[in-house]
Amino acid sequence: MAILYLMQVEIATLTSFARNPEPSQSKGLRAQGVDMEVAMNVSDAIRTKRAVRKFQDKSLPEDVIRAILNAGRRSQSSKNEQPWQFIAIQDESTLKALSELGTYAGHLAGAALAVAILTPDPVEKFQTLFDAGQAAAFMQLAAWELGVGSCPASIYESEKARTLLGFPSERHLRIALSFGYPADEAKLSAAPKKGGRRALDEIVHWEKW
Repeated sequence: MAILYLMQVEIATLTSFARNPEPSQSKGLRAQGVDMEVAMNVSDAIRTKRAVRKFQDKSLPEDVIRAILNAGRRSQSSKNEQPWQFIAIQDESTLKALSELGTYAGHLAGAALAVAILTPDPVEKFQTLFDAGQAAAFMQLAAWELGVGSCPASIYESEKARTLLGFPSERHLRIALSFGYPADEAKLSAAPKKGGRRALDEIVHWEKW
């Protein structure tokens, strides 16, 4: 019960950054039509979030992009080391090239924004990729509340990615996120598909296996 409570607190924190971004962002978000007073319930965001791989040919406002990135910045990490660096990519040619560096990364090509999550070598500390995953989850849930879809992509050709994006040798890229307004806007309000997730009793073991 205590663990569940702490998870709820952390997720509440991340969605608050979509509702209450930095002061410099709030005015711009309102100007883009984002209702800052009508917030998505945290539980609803988790329940309705789905992968979006097809996007409208429409750019994201800068303030929306900053709100998404800020949610990643605020995520928790092991010993608060905050091991991540983010590369925010909007150039179409770069998005297309990055999409070719992962077997199932094609959705990056049609995104309005990709965020490459750079970390130190994950082989040296197993928590590194977990921390990157937390930053990714925070960004995706914050984006969902703002009506922006997303999907992770695994980057397999890391050295080609380094050449493409110019990041230093001590940084590594394993995960990138695509963001954009869903081509099918109905996805934003659709109910979760029945049977889309395994039942809780199938995956939870109490006290012991």
